[in-house]
Amino acid sequence: MDLNNIGAVVTGAGNGIGAALARRLAGEGARVVVNDLDAGAAEAVAAEIGGIAVPGDAASEAGVTALIAEAGAHLGAIDLYVANAGVGTGGFQDAAESDWDLSWQVNVMGHVRAARELVPGWLERGQGRFVSTVSAAGLLTMLASAPYSVTKHAALAFGEWLSATYGDRGITVQCVCPLGVRTNMLDSAGEVGKALMDASAITPEEVADAVMAGLADGRFLILPHPEVADYYAARAADTDGWLSGMRRLRTKVFAEEGNE
Repeated sequence: MDLNNIGAVVTGAGNGIGAALARRLAGEGARVVVNDLDAGAAEAVAAEIGGIAVPGDAASEAGVTALIAEAGAHLGAIDLYVANAGVGTGGFQDAAESDWDLSWQVNVMGHVRAARELVPGWLERGQGRFVSTVSAAGLLTMLASAPYSVTKHAALAFGEWLSATYGDRGITVQCVCPLGVRTNMLDSAGEVGKALMDASAITPEEVADAVMAGLADGRFLILPHPEVADYYAARAADTDGWLSGMRRLRTKVFAEEGNE
């Protein structure tokens, strides 16, 4: 994909992976709309890269509609939409209803609502690209958080559906699935989350490197941690064995953290 002069929107771009992606896209010549709930953070990144800040909610129906309308007015056309905004709440099956709902709205429905706005125009033009930050939790699982794991699986499933439905009509869909990344989300993941992810965690800039490579070749799964491909294959080839291994990992990690 030639990024020079394309119109790109990156949600959750005030910090972390989103900010790193906004910087890389702008560096390749893209005209970038920087979205974040934190208006100050969005404006700071936009000022740094010569982009356009459009702060606001990238999850609710009204918020997504407003974001895409304003971004389209600035850019003329949205060629690339990066659905990067996400939340990570902890908890098991008994997590609060509000945590389940927040995870569903941001991690899944934000993607659905953006596609609802973008796909008709992309089909008319015969081109468009939708990139979602899913996490390896969408391919595997996240032991420390049921809401995060379940909604990231759903985000991946929606990306697969979009690609299967529109991939031969000019719309490219890609899902970015890193393990731990050194962002605020990792910092807030709790001791168990850090125990699971910290050792292999990479920087947002390394994720951006992987995304740039993925944009170049169009692959559906962008894996900043290449080993995730092996884990995913093992999960599919021997699901019972994989689940047994995950139970052993859970027992080890939770016991070490005093949560067992």
